Amino acid sequence: MAVSYDIPLHDIKPLMDVPDSSLTLFIVLVVIVTVLFAGGLYLLYRFIKNRKIVNKRKTHYNALIRVDLTEPKKAAYSITEHGRAFADDSPRLKEAYANLVSRLEIYKYKKVVSPIDEESRSYYEIYLGMIDV
Repeated sequence: MAVSYDIPLHDIKPLMDVPDSSLTLFIVLVVIVTVLFAGGLYLLYRFIKNRKIVNKRKTHYNALIRVDLTEPKKAAYSITEHGRAFADDSPRLKEAYANLVSRLEIYKYKKVVSPIDEESRSYYEIYLGMIDV
């Protein structure tokens, strides 16, 4: 018995070509993930870098607070050096700094100096109180 497989089928459509875009989607997905990963690394780098920034005003203020007034010559130089960081904040602070420095001049350029007097100490305390960190 001979069987013929060439029977025409009128109600079944032929196979269609389906476009394959999986490679394109994969490449786009890889690019997006790479950009997000690089952005995350950049943000992490900036975070770590910004954590290491030293607040110079705070450093000078802490140094001013820790000045040992029992050593007048060293204290006068230290107060002059660290106090300069805040002198330009306002006209009031500039004037207070100038008054403080003029009071401390007598302790700087001599070989042997007397202890810092109470008036100079009070100018120093007032100047510390005026500083905003």
